[in-house]
Amino acid sequence: MGYAHDYASAIMYRGRVPMEPVDFVPDWADRPRKAKYYPQAETLPLPEPAAEPYPAPGFTLPLLSGMLQESYGLTGRRLAVQANTDLAALPHYTQANWSRGTASGGGLYPVGVYWAAGAGGPLTPGLYHYAPHQHGLRRLLAGDVTGDVREALGGGPGGDHTQYLVLSVKYWQNSFKYNSFSFHAVSMDVGALVQTWRLWARAYGLRIAPALWFDEERLARLLGVAPEEEGVFAVLPLEWEGGGQPPAGAPSTGAGVRHRDAERSRTVLAFETLERIHAATLGRAGDRPAPGALDAAAAYPPRGGEPVPLPVPAAPLMGEAAALRARRSSFGRFDATRAVTAEQLAAALADCAATRPGSEAERPGGPPLTALYAFVNHVEGIEPGSYAYDPAAHVLRLVVPGPPGPFLQANYFLSNYNLEQAGAVLVPTVRTTAVLDAVGDRGYRLVGAAVGAVAQTFYTTAAAHGLGAGVALGFDNVSYAEQLGLTGTDEAPLLIMLLGHERPRPADFRHEIA
Repeated sequence: MGYAHDYASAIMYRGRVPMEPVDFVPDWADRPRKAKYYPQAETLPLPEPAAEPYPAPGFTLPLLSGMLQESYGLTGRRLAVQANTDLAALPHYTQANWSRGTASGGGLYPVGVYWAAGAGGPLTPGLYHYAPHQHGLRRLLAGDVTGDVREALGGGPGGDHTQYLVLSVKYWQNSFKYNSFSFHAVSMDVGALVQTWRLWARAYGLRIAPALWFDEERLARLLGVAPEEEGVFAVLPLEWEGGGQPPAGAPSTGAGVRHRDAERSRTVLAFETLERIHAATLGRAGDRPAPGALDAAAAYPPRGGEPVPLPVPAAPLMGEAAALRARRSSFGRFDATRAVTAEQLAAALADCAATRPGSEAERPGGPPLTALYAFVNHVEGIEPGSYAYDPAAHVLRLVVPGPPGPFLQANYFLSNYNLEQAGAVLVPTVRTTAVLDAVGDRGYRLVGAAVGAVAQTFYTTAAAHGLGAGVALGFDNVSYAEQLGLTGTDEAPLLIMLLGHERPRPADFRHEIA
């Protein structure tokens, strides 16, 4: 077994055995920026995003602009009376909370988005970095380097494209707060971002299919980043309108970006556990699993007792783009006096169960990696209890009868939510060790991407149905496994997702900037 098995166990038991460094305290005054900054690079503004969705034969620059804006771009400033620990700082401009369509652990947004633009596109071929605060592209390198990306893919999916998005994570942007836990969190961040793109692109008939296995160190050299400090997590080939095929025999250049990100922090710390899990999960194209390799790690059939039928899911009140704008974390604002309808719960369960990472290791129509459980507090027509969701039959199966509120709150570490006030708490599980056994240590990134994708779908669906939502990692994973009867299995609860109505007439401030 590789080190990823040890890391997965440490994550699972961290509520009972704290991860090193145990006494770590973040230095908030010396925190890094929420985005990389290249002071010497020219920034090119992106055009106005495309208007209403339409069937598109491929991406255009306005479409790409819209997808980036609605996912990682800043769309507005928000203030509200809520229960999160950063409330006192938010009125200050330097600590402002800028809303984005994609969720991110701790609101840190550590994923860097690069565009390798090749022949047939709207810009001079080169490598560009997306600047979310300016909604622009920083040109880091001139010249067609898509041959280098294709070489790094090693003949994998997307080898016949001329436009690529490359996703990297500068660990310090997250580890300054979460230290050794950081890798777990950022893996989910990547999955959430890719799922946002998938939801957004679906309205235009466009496909988002990430490649997770490639020569990571080669791409790190291309991006000009230190391979031990920054991980390259995904490559997304883009179908470009009128882009055509890459030039025959287009060579790799061996080029690398010379611009360097200007770090704000005066002191940057390294964490041994983070360094070890990064090294263990480094990508190599030659390690790419065959489609279907993950079938052995598929979610187990739903457990539980007699089926509790669910109604047809409620129709959403808005489309994906509007839901991404409306998405937010509820932070202590749930109101148990207004029950969630069974139709709303059915919509959240069905959408989350249908979510897939969409990587090259999964075969089309293959079994899911994630299973779903629901702790029902206040849902019309459904008795309080802990249930397993059966997506094939669209029913709930009772696992533990009785109100789950006391259990939920007793096993939550933070003070920003009262879980009993939520209408329901959904829990995705993954057979983490089975995934690692099937595809190797790199599979840990896939596990995070799968759960992050489910979380983003959950947020978007909740917003589309006018409900509040919250996603949290600060819970005792082992207690949840025990409560759901998962002890002795390899099924790991990795996230809790809170769904419910918020209190009426909130004290909110919202100013749109895009």
